[in-house]
Amino acid sequence: MAKKVKIKAKEKKGPEKPLVKVPAQYVFYCHDGGVFADLRELAEGLKAMSDETFAYHSNLQKQDFSNWVRDVIGDEELANDLAKAGNRLQAAEYLVARIASFISK
Repeated sequence: MAKKVKIKAKEKKGPEKPLVKVPAQYVFYCHDGGVFADLRELAEGLKAMSDETFAYHSNLQKQDFSNWVRDVIGDEELANDLAKAGNRLQAAEYLVARIASFISK
C-alpha cells in the first residue's frame, strides 16, 4: 500500500527588515535624480515626482519600482501591488499602507 505524504504549503514570508535602508549599491536611482534607499523614501518620492517620471519607470515595458521592491526589499506582495498601480499617487498609497502594516505589527 502506498504511503500518503502530506505536503505543507509554503508560508508566505514578507521581507525580513522592510523598513531598513538598503546598502548603497542597492539604492533606487530615479530618472529625475531622486535616490531611494527604503520604502519610506520611495513613498515620499512617488508623491513628489512628476507623472512623466513615474511613467518612465512604470509602464508596459518595465516595472522598475515593482522590480526593486521585489528584488531588493524582498516584498512580493507590495511588488505586485506596485505593478498594478495606475499612477504615482496610487503607488504611493500602496506603499503607505504597507509601511503602516509593518509598523502596527
